[in-house]
Amino acid sequence: MTKKIACPQCGEKVIGRTDKKFCSTQCRNSFNNKVRSESEKQIIDINRILRKNRKILQQFNPEGRTTIRKSHLMDMGFDFKYHTHTFSSSKGNLYKFCYEFGYLEIHDPLKILIINEQPYMKK
Repeated sequence: MTKKIACPQCGEKVIGRTDKKFCSTQCRNSFNNKVRSESEKQIIDINRILRKNRKILQQFNPEGRTTIRKSHLMDMGFDFKYHTHTFSSSKGNLYKFCYEFGYLEIHDPLKILIINEQPYMKK
């Protein structure tokens, strides 16, 4: 049976069942991927920022704990607005994490303490 509608992806005539919307599997997949990518663009963008932040923290923290100037992180493109989770220490310090790498602005606000997440922090 021939339908009299056009494929929403490519515009070709749709041939087949009366409830068929696309002319081929490729067109259906392309259309749905485009719709999904538009609706999830913000998620994709934030995940890219988080991965970049993690990579920067990892690069500056080969030993597991280090202190660095905040300006170095900013120069590398670190975005302080985004992190995956936080941890409050018993001393009241709030560590922000990008996956397993955490950071804390120490008493001198121009310096950052970078640490690796420890098992006791996951409780």
